[in-house]
Parts: sequence; structure tokens; C-alpha cells
Amino acid sequence: MAAALLARAHCADPADEECTLLKQATSTPAAVTDSTTDLWAFFRGGFVPLRDANISVMTHALNYGTAVFEGIRAYWNADSKQLYALDLVPHFQRIVRSAALLYMQVPYTPEQMADFTVELLRRDGLQEDIYVRPLIYKSSELIGVRLHNLDADFTMFAIPFGKYIDTEAGVRAQVSSWRRTDDNAIPARGKVTGAYVNSALAKSEAQLNGFDEAIVLTGAG
Repeated sequence: MAAALLARAHCADPADEECTLLKQATSTPAAVTDSTTDLWAFFRGGFVPLRDANISVMTHALNYGTAVFEGIRAYWNADSKQLYALDLVPHFQRIVRSAALLYMQVPYTPEQMADFTVELLRRDGLQEDIYVRPLIYKSSELIGVRLHNLDADFTMFAIPFGKYIDTEAGVRAQVSSWRRTDDNAIPARGKVTGAYVNSALAKSEAQLNGFDEAIVLTGAG
């Protein structure tokens, strides 16, 4: 695989959509292979092959949905042969805020997690649109409904990912029979994994009814 050169540039305002930029430049095209075979993950403090990034079935986050996440897109530009990801640091600032809602902290700054992303994408070497999924999760292996006195860990992986939905062809949406979770029930201001059952119910209802997406109203309509 050709060596990759990645550089991340920051501007003064991290909230600016064009503030954080990741570039990947390669000198020769990558070989055609199974794009998921040789991917990497950041797991338990280091980089491991994605296939080896496994957790126990007793992990608290798996049993109770006690994790938070971000979804970061990186787009491949075929003309410049570069991979661009916007707002890495703001994404990780948000995941830290989400984690605090569930009494979780990890020993990494948003800037460090952004650097991990650069290294992850360098190792993967993909030349196509990417979805990056970082998670902070309750890693304790025990049964018990609570948020305090539990360990937390950070993990991240990236996979090839095209358009989420083809907006050029138009989107057919229905108003869902499900309602958005109230913030005073599960804080919607945080991207809590367990809360996304709400979105999954609405999405499946819409697609099984022949629509592309769901419009989810609050309890007040």
C-alpha cells in the first residue's frame, strides 16, 4: 500500500465547519482488495486490527446502552486524491460533553482523539468516502443498572460509507407514530447509544411502510 501523508489544519474558531481538515495524499492507487479486511480500530489504548477489537458479552454498555458516540464523515476527492474530514475537534468536544451526561471520562483530550483519527485513517489507507465512529462506553463487565462507579473506555473505527440517503432523487418521508424522547427522560442533547432505539423504531416503521425517512415529532406535536 502506498505511503499516505495526512495533515490536519485548525483555524481559530473550532466551531467553523471548515476549521478542522484532514488530508490524505497517496502517490499510487491502492490495490483492489476487500475494503474491510485490513481495517484498524483504536481499542483499549492502542491500534489493533478491527477484527480483534472485541468486547465481552458482559460489558455494561452492551447490556444497558450506556455509551455515547459521534458520526464523522470523511470524503474522498478523486481529483486531488485526498481525503477530507471536517470538524474533528468539535466532534470530539461534543462526545466529551455527551460522556459527562453518563458520568464518563476518558484520559484523552479532543485534540488527542482527533490525532487518533488521523492515524486511524492513515493505517486504513482507504480511497473512498468514510464513516468514522468513535464511542465512549461503560466498559465494566457486570450486571447492575447504574451509571456511577463504573469504568469507561474510548474506542473508534472507520468503514467505507457512501451516501446515507440519495437526496438527489428526492426523499419520501412519513410522520412517525413514535415521539421524540424527552430530554428529561433520556438527554437528547447527548448522543446516547441506548436512546437511538427511539430513532430505530421510527426509521423501521417508515421504511417498512415504503418511505425513506421518518419525521419524528415531540410529545407536544
